[in-house]
Amino acid sequence: MKHPIPKRVPRTAFKSIIRWAPIVSIDLIFLNRANEVLLGFRSNRPARNTWFVPGGRIFKGERIEGAMVRIARNETGIEIRPAQADFVGVFEHFYTNSVFSASRSLPTHYVVIAFKVRFKRDPKLHPDGQHRELRWFSPGDVLRTRSVHKNTKAYFRGRRSKP
Repeated sequence: MKHPIPKRVPRTAFKSIIRWAPIVSIDLIFLNRANEVLLGFRSNRPARNTWFVPGGRIFKGERIEGAMVRIARNETGIEIRPAQADFVGVFEHFYTNSVFSASRSLPTHYVVIAFKVRFKRDPKLHPDGQHRELRWFSPGDVLRTRSVHKNTKAYFRGRRSKP
């Protein structure tokens, strides 16, 4: 069976989805040889001005594996093979704002499928427009740094939402 070409939801429809439904997304926990985790300093809402693992929504018609490859490449410049990723768990992220509004009038709810990818060699990084900077953090620094988002910290505290 042929699968449809993945499609990004048009902006007006996406705003309606945020209002009425959870968004299915992927977070990628990248670990280098030193066991440091890659975080990006977010430029856009809902997690603006915080450090966060690379991640993004799955597009209509896009397989999870395809979304993983696209998100890794677009947000970090890293090329991955889905087979090298380990499933971490399913998490829920709730935000009081959205990409459309800084106010509480349009909160965002994500259902996140998290994967961990370990690298034998440190990959070359190329941040996208969503991140002002990409940086490697020790797991301890992830937990100690105030500007690391609580949803990213949860991956290192072992808190998993119940699916």
